[in-house]
Amino acid sequence: MKKLLLACMLTLCLGANAQSADKLYDEGKKLYDQEQYQEAVPKLQAAADKGHKKAQYRLGRCYDKGYGVKENDKKAFELYQKSAKQDYAKAMFHLGKCYMKGKGVAANQEEARKWIKRAISDEKHGDEILKDLRKTKADGEEATRILILIGKNK
Repeated sequence: MKKLLLACMLTLCLGANAQSADKLYDEGKKLYDQEQYQEAVPKLQAAADKGHKKAQYRLGRCYDKGYGVKENDKKAFELYQKSAKQDYAKAMFHLGKCYMKGKGVAANQEEARKWIKRAISDEKHGDEILKDLRKTKADGEEATRILILIGKNK
């Protein structure tokens, strides 16, 4: 009986923790989307600390671009990596770009290729990422380099 009660309490605590991470992320994302980065960062940080993969990605973007925080390539890389390891395609893509450029980590084209290919293979976001890459190909060298790297330059 004690084990059952303990299991129920643990389940409730974990559920509340996940719910609060989702709520923090939703609040942080709303502020981020409104470009209120200074207010978004603490909420995203709290959700990221709880392991929320989208919050980790979004906070990585903040550090990558200097939105509401001092730009920090190493911190951005670490956050993208945490999110990517939870199979979040957008984070996988940006992690691959970090490896490609040597941004926050030593440049490694094999790692870049691996992560970007995983991102575009994702059922939910892969087609969108590849479509955006092809659309921006005409606008810059980076998209072309990525498409060449993954063998999709057609």
